[in-house]
Parts: sequence; C-alpha cells; structure tokens
Amino acid sequence: MVQLERNTLPVLLAAASKTFGTKTALCRVQDGSIHEHYDYAGLAAAAGRFAVLLGDMGIQAGDRVLLLAENRPEWAVAYFGIVLAGAVVVPVLVDFLPEQIANVAVHAEIKAICATEKTMSKLLQLDESLPLLQIDAMDNSGIDARINAGAVHKEFRQSASKLPGYALAASDLAAILYTSGTSGNSKGVMLTHENLVSNAIATRAVFPLYPKDRVLSVMPLAHTLESTMGLITPLLQGCSMYYLDKPPTAPVLASALLVVKPTVMVIVPLIIEKLYRAKVEPKLRNHPLYKFAPTKKLAIKAAGRKLQTAFGGSLRFLGVGGASLARDVEQFLLTAGFPYAIGYGLTETSPLVAAAIPGKTRLGSTGRALDGVEVRIMPPSADEAAASLGTMAADIEGEIQVRGPNVMTGYYRDPERTAEVFTADGWFRTGDLGAFDTKGMLHVKGRLKAMILGPSGENIYPEEIESTLASSGLVEEALVYAAKDGALVALVVLNERAKVLLSGAKDAVAGAMRDASNAARDATHAARAETERLLTNLRASTNARLAAFSRIAKVVLHDQPFEKTATLKIKRYLYPRSDQLT
Repeated sequence: MVQLERNTLPVLLAAASKTFGTKTALCRVQDGSIHEHYDYAGLAAAAGRFAVLLGDMGIQAGDRVLLLAENRPEWAVAYFGIVLAGAVVVPVLVDFLPEQIANVAVHAEIKAICATEKTMSKLLQLDESLPLLQIDAMDNSGIDARINAGAVHKEFRQSASKLPGYALAASDLAAILYTSGTSGNSKGVMLTHENLVSNAIATRAVFPLYPKDRVLSVMPLAHTLESTMGLITPLLQGCSMYYLDKPPTAPVLASALLVVKPTVMVIVPLIIEKLYRAKVEPKLRNHPLYKFAPTKKLAIKAAGRKLQTAFGGSLRFLGVGGASLARDVEQFLLTAGFPYAIGYGLTETSPLVAAAIPGKTRLGSTGRALDGVEVRIMPPSADEAAASLGTMAADIEGEIQVRGPNVMTGYYRDPERTAEVFTADGWFRTGDLGAFDTKGMLHVKGRLKAMILGPSGENIYPEEIESTLASSGLVEEALVYAAKDGALVALVVLNERAKVLLSGAKDAVAGAMRDASNAARDATHAARAETERLLTNLRASTNARLAAFSRIAKVVLHDQPFEKTATLKIKRYLYPRSDQLT
C-alpha cells in the first residue's frame, strides 16, 4: 500500500501513479474480451489534463461538478479530474429521473456537468448555459472531451503540476452524495477527503489487497460503497479494476466472471441471494448427500466449490454490504467455506463502519469496527443506557452510533437535519438498531424506523421475518408491516419455483376458458384456492420458525418486484399502499 503525506484524493492518485506506474489500472469488459484503458501513470495524467480542462472552463476550487455516467474507466478519470481541479464531485446515480437530477443540480449549485451519450437525455431540465463535458468522447489522453459551445478549449492555460487539488487539506470537501435512500427524501451527504481516504486505509487491516488482485466492479460508482471500496481502496493498493460495458444482468455478469476471473468483488446481498436460490439451492436440495445428515456438509462444500467456479475460480474476497444478507444464504456460504465477508456502513460514514474477515466470519455479524472508528449502542431506555454507558456490553440492543474520521461533516445546506443526526456529544446517529455479541462483534438488527413495537412492548424486526420468508424456497422478495390493527402482514413476491407449483392450476383455468363458462368459473376458483393454500402453508411454516410475538397474521401476494435503492434495498416508504393497511 502506498504511503500518503496527506489524506486527500489528489495525493493518493499521485502516490499510486508513482508507485505502480505502468501497472494496469482501469479496464473495460466488452464483447467478451478485456480492453485496457489506463495504467496508473496514464490515469493520473488523464485526470490531470481533465482538471486543466475544467480550469479552462472556469471551474474554481470549491465549485461543484455533477458526474452522471455509467460505470466505465472515464468515470474514474472525471472523478479524480474534478478533485484535482480543487472542485467538489457530485456523483449521481444514472437511475435518477430527469427531475431528480435537476433538483440535485439546483440544490448542489453545480457549475459544470460531466455526462455520457447514454445519460445526455436526462439533462434536458438542467440549465443549458452550464458547461457540459461528454466524458465517453475522450480518447486515452483525456483531452478530446466533447464540450458545449460556451466552453473554452483552444489551449491550456494551467500547468498540470500546479493544479489546485494538490493544495487541498484533508478536511476540505471532496464529494456530495445524493442518495435515493429508503426514506424518500434524498439528502446531500458531505464527505471530506479525510472521510474517504481514511476509510480506504482502514480496510487494509481487515483485508489487504495486492497489485495482483483483479477487482470486478458491478455496483454503481455513484454510490459510496462502490466508489470507496471498488475504486479508491484498490487504487491505494495497486489493483486492476474492470468495468462492464453493459448493465450487470445475469448473462452479462456470468460472462464477465469467466473472462476477468476476479479475485475481489463487492456486491449487495440480493445478487448472491438470487444466485443461490435460482442456481444452487434447487440442485442442493435434490443432492443425495444433502438428504443424509452425516454427509450434508459434504454436499454443501461441493456446491460451494461449484459456486466458486461460477465466480471465475479465483475469488478470494466477496464483500457483501448495503443491506442484510438472508440467514440461510449466509449459513450456506459459511458452511461451504466461501470467501465472503459482510460489512456494515452508510453513505454518511464513507461508507464502512464495521467489517468481518473472510474465514473468521460469525453468522449474522458484520464483524468489528474498523481501526480508528468508534461504535456504541445506545438503548432507548435511560436505565439501560446508564448501565451500558454506551460501551460494547454484550446483548444490549439499541441504536448504533458512530464516531471517527469517516463520519460526514453534515448534509449540504441542511443544518436542521444535520443537527438531528448528531448527538450532543458528537456521535452520528445511524438510525440502525444493533447489538454486540460476547466476542465484540456487531450484529445489525434493522432500521429504527422499520422496527415494529409488539403488543407487549416487544421489538419486532421486519427484516428478520422477511429473511425467514425468503429462506422458504418460495419467496423472491418480502416486506413485512403492521396493519392498522397491529397485526403483522407480509407482502411477498413469489419465485419461479412457487410459480411452477401454481402453473398447473393456471393451465386449468386457461383450458377451461375455452370451454363452458361454468367450467371456467370452477377452474378460476380452483386456481385461487391453490394460491391461497400455498400462502397459508407459507405463513404456517414461517411462523413455526418465529417467536410468538413476531408471527405473521396474513400473507399477501405482490405481483411486481418492489422498487429498490441503488444498493437494492426495498424502498419501504412506498409500501404498503393505503388499500393494504386493513
């Protein structure tokens, strides 16, 4: 790992360039083959020229520059170019709607835009006078960016060696991140250079990377989990990073895994959960060794080896974060000896707070706090809080609060909400509930706002019930809420296996529709009865695995997948609909 004289992104890039030079930095996976775009020296040079271009366009230190682009090597060039110009990068998710992007642009008071051909159509509501750079029109020199007519680009008037970014302090603002979040109210999270770089450095103590590592990037770089863990951290340690030329659908990802043979990946739980339930679990369930208790573990380990092969055969670190991982899926990964590790963090913490170590994971835990990061649990009860003193006392549940160099400075132009999330003694309130176990490992229970208070004051965590539903082998997604009468209701999206079980009844309906109306009506009733029977059995089998106060009163079929955030967490604030609250 390179040594830094100051924790800023420009210093990090310069040090990485000097240390790793001609080592491959950024590649693109296109049409089943790998295309190298930049080595470390080339990346630093291209980012420097990009910074000069921004300066020629009038961008000054502290100005905000919006970055709207899909994952690609040029994203990194623009990202580092912006901070080298002394400006503040405002990365925006490409899934944002045009009006959302316009709102971000106005709120962040942006002075320029970096976009690609694919994202240009989302800029129609932005001020046309803003300088615009189409970053995918660059060649490897980083000079030939297509810009609008108002920008100056006849000659460079700055020296790359005297760029404003090199004078930045660690405490200076580096990025403002607007997340779609799960609350429905996006906020501009202000992260300093110290926040981002210190978080990347701290991960090395958890799991060191090496120049030989190949990092396949599949999550949006505009999300801090990927930009910190999939870009800044690997650059710090000389890795090679690979970007897909298409969205990471199952076929695209499967092909890329075989071509790149990644050693390191960071993903959200839904990716590994879908892969397990669609490809691994059905075969495992029918394996003869799995059905016999003494050999069950052998079958799981064999399935684990096949999963490793599906990931390219060289994976040594699969970081899982952004949401909770289903218990049964983690149990499989743990038993199979798969090199996974769960982390916990938020955009406001740059993002990592705690992380487990592959091979030393503990079921249901997100590991220990990173070096230099403090975590405390503050129970809702004043008596409990006084007893625990906010320490790492085991099994005391409460809000997870964080303090350290990774914690944001606040929300941009929003002092009221900033004050709400910091305690009087300076700790950041995560809004998540958790507890430490006897080994000092952190266990995240769920969102404080999502927690349901039971009839006798019990804390009910809908995420735990949803995980139990998902482990049934019939449910693709689930969302649990309390109805008006306090009863627990589960909205479920069935998976393909459940749909196959119901397809016979649906076929009968289709056939009957071609016959007499009475037969059609009888077949329709039969199909509905079959669906109700499946949901009733699902409720019973799930409740059998839950505490009495957490049991579901009703399971309701939800026809479409739930809307999700960039890290594929369900946007809870959108559900349930008013007609489902009965």
